[in-house]
Amino acid sequence: MPAPGEGGAVGLVLARPARLLSVEPFFMEFIGGIEERLAERDMAVLLHIVDSPAAEAAAYERWAERGLVDAVAVVNLRVGDERPAVLARLGLPAVLVGTWPGEPAAPAVRTDDAAPVHEALAHLLELGHRRVARISGPPELLHTRARTAALEEGCRRAGIAPPVVLAGDYSHEAGAELTARLLRAAEPPTAVLYDNDVMAVAGLAAAKELDVAVPSDVSLVAWDDSTLCRLASPPLTTMSVDVHQYGTAVAESVLECVDGRPVAERWSPAARYVARGSTARPGVRAAV
Repeated sequence: MPAPGEGGAVGLVLARPARLLSVEPFFMEFIGGIEERLAERDMAVLLHIVDSPAAEAAAYERWAERGLVDAVAVVNLRVGDERPAVLARLGLPAVLVGTWPGEPAAPAVRTDDAAPVHEALAHLLELGHRRVARISGPPELLHTRARTAALEEGCRRAGIAPPVVLAGDYSHEAGAELTARLLRAAEPPTAVLYDNDVMAVAGLAAAKELDVAVPSDVSLVAWDDSTLCRLASPPLTTMSVDVHQYGTAVAESVLECVDGRPVAERWSPAARYVARGSTARPGVRAAV
């Protein structure tokens, strides 16, 4: 492999349908942040898209055998995730993207998934919402479970009914189908929190098709701000994260890992609540 400062590559495997990358801005912004920092060292990102965890493990095997990458960034940590152990066995330096409670220990850029959920719920409670639902990402992801647990805990503390939680896959189709299911219920929620922007935009369209007014009948909150959210009608309230800076932080940790230096403890940028036209008091139309 190249010596520090002489180029090289950082591997990033995305185990998700390739079609989602064309509509979901998150990973493009994230990769942009990584590449911008790595370019200062004449390094590149080797991106590989696969359809299963087994294919991801096979990619790591090939990279290690051929010496194609200097380090790996591991995203979307899962319950019982075997990737940290696989990479340790292969001798591939790795930085985990997210909070990892398991073994083996590895450098990580951690996330606080609970605090932003509590913040979003606090705003909704202040507006008067008492029936809250959540359309999440895949339930095996650690950050999905952390966000769901935070919402359930927040509802218990507030003395309101437990949230209805439906699991999606970040796609437009899931957002539309699951939102319609919620809104057709005998007691539909007055507020829905989504795990990404694409599902939230699709949920907004589904509400319009069902003649459910946003925000007077139901308030919608997206996770990950994007142009999609800002151009929606009404514009979507979001939990906004500086995704580009998130990628830069991961790159900083990767470079320390490649150089054999101690990897500093880093956290992803905090998500912040950005109120727009998709949230209001139940029964009240908000200004767009």
